[in-house]
Amino acid sequence: MRPTIFLLLASFLLSTLTQANSPFDGKSLQDWKTKPRGKNTNQWKVGIAAVNPERPNELVVKEGSGEMVNTPSKATGKSLDIYSTFTHGDARIELELMVPKGSNSGIYLHGEYEVQVLDSYGKEKLGGGDMGAIYGAQPPKVNACKKPGEWQKYVIDFKAPSFDANGKKTSNARFIKVELNGKILHENVEMKGQTPSGVNGKEAATGPIMFQGDHGPVAYRNIRITPMPF
Repeated sequence: MRPTIFLLLASFLLSTLTQANSPFDGKSLQDWKTKPRGKNTNQWKVGIAAVNPERPNELVVKEGSGEMVNTPSKATGKSLDIYSTFTHGDARIELELMVPKGSNSGIYLHGEYEVQVLDSYGKEKLGGGDMGAIYGAQPPKVNACKKPGEWQKYVIDFKAPSFDANGKKTSNARFIKVELNGKILHENVEMKGQTPSGVNGKEAATGPIMFQGDHGPVAYRNIRITPMPF
């Protein structure tokens, strides 16, 4: 095979393998499941998110599409974690999110490794539970958090754990890079185990994406998961 033909074929195969997927179609939550938790009730909806003008720590949903919105409140009680039926391995995860004042959520890669979502706007000293932290592993290098009610963007490069034919883990999961609003928060963080409160508490070669919903209101949109040859 001529070198030029080989390069074109390789480029085509790579582009096919790295085609982005979206676990959220923007219209419904039919491809998502909630995780039962006590008396909590599912309060995820599809629409357009906005901060409640009367209560800045809550979200309301306006008619529309493109955003998945969690709307727990003092009146309705707590909501549930939600995870995709779509699963991924090594991947780049891109998404946008919005939290109201003081709210708390989390993005669980593989349903098991959490990147923290929190209203940490204006904080000078960040800890392991602040926006951008890899929960239980490392706080963020900088505070890239925007004001509550503003949309923010994560780009996360994630390498899944590896297993041999007998199911024994041969390499740990790794956050190759975590970027928030254009600023790098983490590079090359190894996960020796999973974060508590994941989908099932088990590590695997592939898994879903989960959004924590039992801690507070949050909205997500423009979710893209691209397989990557890390």
